[in-house]
Amino acid sequence: MSVVNIRADAILFDMDGTLVDSTAGVVGAWETFAKTYPGLDVTNILSSSHGVRTVDNLVKYCNVTDPAKLKDEAVRFEEAIVNSSRADGRKGIVALPGVRSIIDELLPAKGFPHPRWAICTSATRAYASAALEIARIDIPDVFVAAEDVKKGKPSPDPYLLGASLCGVEPSKCLVIEDAPAGVRSGLAAGCKVVGLLTTHSRQQMEESQPHLLVPDLSSVTVKLYEDGVNVSVQLGANGLN
Repeated sequence: MSVVNIRADAILFDMDGTLVDSTAGVVGAWETFAKTYPGLDVTNILSSSHGVRTVDNLVKYCNVTDPAKLKDEAVRFEEAIVNSSRADGRKGIVALPGVRSIIDELLPAKGFPHPRWAICTSATRAYASAALEIARIDIPDVFVAAEDVKKGKPSPDPYLLGASLCGVEPSKCLVIEDAPAGVRSGLAAGCKVVGLLTTHSRQQMEESQPHLLVPDLSSVTVKLYEDGVNVSVQLGANGLN
């Protein structure tokens, strides 16, 4: 077992699959949309849609291109995630392992001259806010949502904006991601990236080439300083290389 220490000016987190598990709701939402859009291969969609903006997925899989309808359908889809996450005995939207202790360590950074952590999500602000509230995770000072950028992941735009709003250089940021599209976004932005195996296979994540790869955030500990954060990543017995 070994530990890799990373010093960063800020941590930029993805949300779904990184901080919260909304899988139950996402499955339910696609099953709901399959009734409106016959022929959707939900299993195939679930294997490749994670980490991508809802609007981009609706264009790709449902062929929704009218701007007004696309906006309405994106809202309906994300409402379906929340509503179906607890339906039929599903577990709801919950914080993933290791998340609570990391967020508790970072919370005092609220109000720092330069924010030390941010959430950069492919979800809309309305859904992301609701999901974080359900999972009891505080919203940070810097919160980048789908509508804040013209191009979503794997474009670097979400993480470039997150770094800019934190007032730090992207090269001095650490991105934590669970999806190949998000890993590629972080790398394209010039950030160091830690990948998680919470939603995709090891092969899928390795192909996206994060700097480090671990099972989940229980393999990561964070220490907050006023001028940055120290991130310790455990590899080996409980983590991966």
